[in-house]
Order: sequence, then C-alpha cells, then structure tokens
Amino acid sequence: MKRIIFALAAVFFAGLFMHCHAQTLADRLASLPSVVDVKEMESTAFGEKYLVLFEQPVDHGNPSAGTFRQRVFVCNVHPDSATVVVTEGYGAQYAARAGYRDEISGIFNTNNIVIEHRYFMESTPYPGADPNDVDWNYLTTENAAADHHAVVEALKEIYTGKWIATGISKGGQTSLMYRVYYPQDVDITVPYVGPLCKALRDGRHEPFIENYAGTPEQRKAVRDFQSGLFERKDAVLPMLDSLARAEGYEFNLPIGQIYDYWTLEFSFAFWQWGYPADGIPSADATDREVFDYMVKVCSPEYFVSWGPTSPFFIQAAKELGYYGYDLGQFADCSEHISIDSTDGYFKTLFMPSEWDFEFDDTIYRRTCGFLESTDARILFIYGQFDPWSAVMPDDPHKDNIRFYIEPGGSHRTRILTFPEETRDEIIGLLSDWLYGK
Repeated sequence: MKRIIFALAAVFFAGLFMHCHAQTLADRLASLPSVVDVKEMESTAFGEKYLVLFEQPVDHGNPSAGTFRQRVFVCNVHPDSATVVVTEGYGAQYAARAGYRDEISGIFNTNNIVIEHRYFMESTPYPGADPNDVDWNYLTTENAAADHHAVVEALKEIYTGKWIATGISKGGQTSLMYRVYYPQDVDITVPYVGPLCKALRDGRHEPFIENYAGTPEQRKAVRDFQSGLFERKDAVLPMLDSLARAEGYEFNLPIGQIYDYWTLEFSFAFWQWGYPADGIPSADATDREVFDYMVKVCSPEYFVSWGPTSPFFIQAAKELGYYGYDLGQFADCSEHISIDSTDGYFKTLFMPSEWDFEFDDTIYRRTCGFLESTDARILFIYGQFDPWSAVMPDDPHKDNIRFYIEPGGSHRTRILTFPEETRDEIIGLLSDWLYGK
C-alpha cells in the first residue's frame, strides 16, 4: 500500500514539476498582476516578443479616478539575463517594429522592455477625446514613475538579473525622474540627451545657441539664413500656406505668425539635429530651395494645434519646462515680422484653450537634490552642441554619476556615435556595473 502511495506521489510531483517548467513565457506574462492581455509579436532581434497590456490607475494616489491600459513591449533573451527598460517619454509604436532593439540591449544582449508613456498613443485614459475635455491633472511625473514602478516590479517576477533604465530625450528625462521617485527599482540609469529645465521658459537655451553651439562662423551662417528667411517672407509664405493646406495642418495662430515662429525655431532645430553648416542654402539660392531646406530641418508640423506628441506640451507647462526665442537679434528684419513679442508664446501656440497651468519646479528641485545626495549608478549621455545640453543637470562629481558629452554631438548622440576610445570607456564602465559587484 505504501509503495502505491509513494508511486502516486512521485507521479503527482513529477507532473507538477513538468507543468511548471512547461509554462510558456506568454503564460507567465499573462499571470502577472494587472496584466489584462498578451499578444505575440514578430521579432528579428529577439527569440520572443510580446505586447503586454497593463491595467494602471489613472491616479496612483486615488483609485476611484479609474484605470487605463498601458502598452508594454517585452522582448525576451532569457529570464536570468540583464534587462533594459526603456521609459519612453512619448508613444512607443516604434517598438512594434520587428527589427527594434535598444542600443544598450544590443550591446550587452539583454532583455528589452519598452513602456509607452501615459497619455500618449494607445496608453491614454481618454482615447479620441478633445484636448479640452481631457483631465490633465493626472499627467504628472509622479504618476508616470508609479506606472513604471508597477510594470518593473511585476516583470521582476520573471526577469531576475540586473535592471537598466534608459530613454532618449524626454524618455531620458523620464528615466532619471523614475530613479528619483524609486531609487531602488533599477541598478543603473542611462539617460540619453535628457533635459532638466527649471522653468517653463528656462532661459539657458537661447544664449547657448547664440554664443556656444558650433563656431562663430557657423552661428553667423545660421542667423544670416534666418534673417534671409524673414526677408523672403512674401515669396516663401505662400509655399508654407500651400503645404499646410495640403497636409491638413491646423494652427492656433494666423499663418503669417506661424511663419515667424517657424523661422525663429530654425536655429534650435538646426543645432538639435546636428545639420552641417555647409549645407545651409546660400544667399543666391532660390526661394524654393530655401523653403525645401527649411521643411527638411524644421517641419512646420511642429506648430500644429494638436498632434500625437502634444501631451508633452501639457507636461512642459506643468513641470518639465521648455525654451524661449530671442526675437531681439532680428530687429533689422522687424518690417517683415508679424509678432511683437514672444512672451507667452508657449500657451498661445501649444495649449488647449480651456486649460492653463502654473509651472511647478518641484521635480526640478527634487532631482537636483537627489543627485547631490546620492551616488547611484547614473550615466548621462549628451551631445556638445545640442541645445538641450544647455539644461543638463549639474555634475555633482560623484564616483558613480558620470557625464559623457560627445564632441560636436547633437540630439542624435548615442554611445556608439562617440569616438572609439570614449565609446569603449562607456561600454567598459557599464559592463563593470552590470557584471561586477
């Protein structure tokens, strides 16, 4: 009788063991807290890839405010491997591409998680709503960080290696703020080209562009091109108007004023994206050549009254901050300029008419304080001439908080764009952090 009991027990536990080990990754993802859907996706970079929907509170401090579904892309190498989590600052549709892989994940062959930011694309509590009808009070850095915390804590049930949080631009900023709110969630943070503004109109970008980016000759070429664009306004404005009508662009200001802001924006866009100064059209270029170049460098779509990235402007107005324009340097072109001042331009151009926010610098001060008081492993990446580098955090000169600035670099700066010696140093440091103690 005892033999029979032992035999049955052995069969039971063997079956249980087989069941546990036969459970697929999709099954394990589906069983995680707050996961409401798992869909397999095609990938040429990973053995397995899934779109996972997490049910998140609209307000983590007030469950009665309701919930929304947040898109998370899970790209699998092995549960024991390190994991790179991309805290995207906008929508994350790019991560649906079969060939998608984050740079750090590619360098170290890690798992790769991408979290779409709340209120963007399909991760919004108010799909399809008029911006004036959306409750923007819950779009905060604190709620976004709580989203990331919930996802990471759930996925740690599967992925048991070290974790790196990273992101580019606003995503880099988001990765840093996630670390501020939840300093123990990840082992390493690598923000790429992430700004830290202290006011809605921070004030540091404009002198950076006027006095630092590029060489004096290159800066003059940029200003001369802008002056020439103002002087060509009668000829080029109809081209802008025609393009806007063809593309269905809608603006909050008359097209003549949009033209002026478009011209002012050129210098920021030029240096942000790292265009070569010798590619700027000469003074004898045709109006069409000048217009086509402008559209390439500085798309007027940026000024539409509302688009997929517009929730960012809400965040900028509330707590992330932004930059301004220096109209004074074009005083000689005043007869061609429709705007008298750029004061208050941000609200006029970008904000839903029914909403107004007072900027709160709490997250700026909290982040500065965090960097001064910690020696967490944080590796900042910047481009030397990127205007967003004007508002990088101050270096607290700690052993484990490192800044790497690519000479002549732009907003396109990545680890693999650095000169070989620096690139190898960055990869070596990250390797030590990942695989050392």
